[in-house]
Amino acid sequence: MTPIHWNELERVFIAAGFRFARQAGSHRSYVKTAVLRTVVIPTYKEVPVSIIRSNPKTAGLSRDDYFRLLG
Repeated sequence: MTPIHWNELERVFIAAGFRFARQAGSHRSYVKTAVLRTVVIPTYKEVPVSIIRSNPKTAGLSRDDYFRLLG
């Protein structure tokens, strides 16, 4: 995994069925009815790999699902 622009990460979660809920400063929150926790994506030019790794876990997406949706 490498850092990516927040727009690309947003597209992954929207394709997975999440919808934009709110924004607080530079952090955008996405929700999905079947997922208990909110996925937070910072609006950075390069989102750190640590966030890219943790958000799919929070969303219940596997690594393969993440790369399939990214591609």
